[in-house]
Amino acid sequence: MERLAFIPFPDGVTSALLITEYALKILALGMVPENRQPSSSQAWLLAILFITVVGVPLFLLLGNPYLTGRRHIIQAEANRLYEEALEKWPTVPDSVRVQPGVRTILEMNRNLTAIPCMSGEFVGLHSDYATSLATMTAAVRSARDHVHVEFYAQSWDDETDEFFTAAVEAAERGVTVRVLVDHLGSLRYRGFKRLRRRLRHSPVELHLMLPINPFVGRFRRPDLRNHRKMLIVDGRHGFIGSQNLIARNYGSPRNTRLGREWVDLMMEVRGEIVQAMNGVFAVDWYSECGEVIGTLDELSGGSSVTTGHVAGDPTAGDPVSAFQLVPSGPGYRTQPNLRMFTQLIGQAEHRIRIVSPYFVPDEALLHAVTSAAYRGVDVELFVPDHADQFMVHHAQRSYFRALLEAGVRINRFRSPAVLHTKMLLIDDYGGVVGSSNMDQRSFNLNFEISLLVLGGEALAEMNEAVDAYLEDSTSLGLETWQRRPWPGRYVDNVARLSSALQ
Repeated sequence: MERLAFIPFPDGVTSALLITEYALKILALGMVPENRQPSSSQAWLLAILFITVVGVPLFLLLGNPYLTGRRHIIQAEANRLYEEALEKWPTVPDSVRVQPGVRTILEMNRNLTAIPCMSGEFVGLHSDYATSLATMTAAVRSARDHVHVEFYAQSWDDETDEFFTAAVEAAERGVTVRVLVDHLGSLRYRGFKRLRRRLRHSPVELHLMLPINPFVGRFRRPDLRNHRKMLIVDGRHGFIGSQNLIARNYGSPRNTRLGREWVDLMMEVRGEIVQAMNGVFAVDWYSECGEVIGTLDELSGGSSVTTGHVAGDPTAGDPVSAFQLVPSGPGYRTQPNLRMFTQLIGQAEHRIRIVSPYFVPDEALLHAVTSAAYRGVDVELFVPDHADQFMVHHAQRSYFRALLEAGVRINRFRSPAVLHTKMLLIDDYGGVVGSSNMDQRSFNLNFEISLLVLGGEALAEMNEAVDAYLEDSTSLGLETWQRRPWPGRYVDNVARLSSALQ
C-alpha cells in the first residue's frame, strides 16, 4: 500500500496558527495568575504553555473555581439572607469566655461566613458506622416538625434502608422532610436511582445539589461538589461529620472483595448551634430550588441560650460547649476552612492532631504545620495507608518528606480500611470536625461544613477517637520513606503538580 503523504497547511494558515498560539500564551501570562494561588497559576501556565491546544480549553472549562452566572447570583442572595438573619447575634455569647487568640479566630470566621460562635450541648461522638446510622434513624423517627437531610453521597441500600424508610414514614405522618443530595457525587452509586425513584413516589421533598442539565440552562464547572454531611431534626437536634448515607463499602463489589470499608465519625449535638446548621441548609435549599424556608426567620431572633460555660477549660466536664459553624466552598471567595485551619494551627502551643484522608496542603497550611513542629509542638498526622483516590493518594505522599523532616509524626491507618474521618485537635481547648479534608479540592472546589468545638467533654471524646485510630496505625519513619523506589517518587511528584490545577 502506498504510504500516505503528509499534507502541510498552506503557509498563511500555519502563520495564523502560530500567531494565535503565541497570542494565547501571552494572554495567559497576564490573565491566569489573577486572584489565584501561585501553585495553581504555575500549574495552569505549564499546561497552557506546553500543550496549548489542550491547556486552553481545560482552563476555560475548569479554571474558575467560583460560581458564576445564575448560580452565583442565587448564592450571593442566599448568603445575604443568612447574614441578615444572624446580624443580632453577638460574635461570642456573653456567658462564654474564650482565650484572646481564639476570640480573634472566632471574629475572623464570622467576618468570612457571617456565623457567630454559639452555645450547644454535645450529645455524643459516633465512630461505629452501624451505630451512627441507627442513632440518626432514631432521631428521624422522633421528628415532630421537620427533618433536613444534606449529604454528599446517598444510596438506598441494605445499610441505609431503615434510615430512608424512617424518613418516608415521617413524611407520611405530616413531618416536612427535605433531602439535598449532590447530583454527580451520588450518580455513580448503584442505590442512587432507587433512592430517587422511591423518594419521588413519597411525600419527601428531594432536590439535587449542583445539578448539571445543559438542556435547561443548568451548566457550570462540572467538578464542583456539595460535599457537606448534615442531619437536622426539628431545628434542635443535629448530626455533622464525615459519614455519607451509603453502605460502608459504597456498594462496590471490588471493595467487598478487598474487605475495604470506610471509617467515619459523626458528632451529635443539640441546642442553638443546630439553628446555625439549619440556616446553612436553608441557604443550600434556596440555592437549589428558590424556596425560602422558615429557618432563616427563626435565626433572626438572636441568641436565646446562655450557659455560663468557659470555653477552653479542660477541667469543664460539661456537656455544654461553645461551637462555631464554618461553611466554605465556591460560594465564598475567601477560603474560610483553610484560614481557620491555618490560624488554629498557628495558635497551638503543645499538641496538634490532624486526621484527614486527603492531606494535600497549600503553601500556607504546609508552612503552618511544619513551623508548629519546628517550634516544638507535638504534631501528629493520620492518613489512610492507601487512599481510595489514586491521584490524591500519590499527591499527599509527595509532602511526607517535608513533614517528617520537620518532626511531624505520620501515622498510616491500616489497610484495607479507609480512614475517612476529618478532624483537627489543638492543645486541650479546641477541635474541628466535619466534611472538609485538608486538600485543595476542599479549600476551593467543594462546598464543605466544619464545626469548631471549644471546651466541654466533646474534646475528650475526640481525643479518644484519635487514640483508637493510633492503635490501628503504623508509624512512618524518615529513613524508611527516603528509601522508597524512584518510580513511586516520580508518580508522587506528578500527582502533586496536577493537584494544583484549580
